[in-house]
Amino acid sequence: MTTTPDTLRAPLVVEFPFTRSLGPVQAAFLTGLRERAVLGVRTEGGQVLVPPVEYDPVTAAELRELVEVEPTGTVTTWAWNPEPRPGQPLGTSFAWVLVRLDGADTALLHALDAPGPDAVHTGMRVRIRWAAERTGAITDIACFEPHEGEQEASRPRPHDGRFAEPVTGITALARLDYTYSPGRAQSAYLHALAERRTVGERCPSCAKVYVPPRGACPTCGVATTEPVEVGPRGTVTTFCIVNIKAKNLDIEVPYVYAHIALDGAGLALHGRIGGIPYDQVRMGLRVEPVWSEDGRFPDHYRPTGEPDADYDTYKELL
Repeated sequence: MTTTPDTLRAPLVVEFPFTRSLGPVQAAFLTGLRERAVLGVRTEGGQVLVPPVEYDPVTAAELRELVEVEPTGTVTTWAWNPEPRPGQPLGTSFAWVLVRLDGADTALLHALDAPGPDAVHTGMRVRIRWAAERTGAITDIACFEPHEGEQEASRPRPHDGRFAEPVTGITALARLDYTYSPGRAQSAYLHALAERRTVGERCPSCAKVYVPPRGACPTCGVATTEPVEVGPRGTVTTFCIVNIKAKNLDIEVPYVYAHIALDGAGLALHGRIGGIPYDQVRMGLRVEPVWSEDGRFPDHYRPTGEPDADYDTYKELL
């Protein structure tokens, strides 16, 4: 991507924890990893699936017959990762590999610790390197490492899936890191916000004023270039009461997050409502922006003291 010195760029992180409970098959698999045992599940057709699933992907039949497979296996395909990202299994360059463990009919995705891509090939033999501390997660497999041994001839061994203190749930952190660079329309919008002005763009066909501007009208499909300053006051169209405190957000709950139709705008934008008890916020409430010191955008919106707007004046903006 080519950028000019005045191009706006900013790192952006989208992150949330995903918590789920485990059924008997997944619970046995993860607890088994904690105990340095790899469990799969046998289908009605006799295939052994690792990682195990609770329903047959072909017949949809419920699967419960657990078996233990070997910690050694064969690489079926791979890709070299020259620059590991934070949170990945290894801090140095490694290969992502699909490994069919001895006794399994499907492959498991994980990392292979290898000195370079020339040391990796399809068909190579590998084995599990267990993490020193294991908690009942896929990270209990620290990675795979090259293994000189031949393929194990042993058959999968039946397993009842019972362990002391089984793992019953997991919390996985979903995270996306990227650099955001707005286009012409949104750059102009952000520059105006730095001057405590809100500027949208008018569609030359339908005359709607889009805030924030998008550079094109999503309804008419034509470019928008005419800047229009709106607000600063507006009307609450719809809202919700937030009762769960967000990570790294220093706002006490409950609070109100609303759609606000700024005067002159053709659609509503998002904003937090302050300066009023949460249970007194209502549709039609007239509000104005409150800027924090050195803030590049409104910290929140507060009531103006004006009479509530008539429903007919904002019903098209719900």
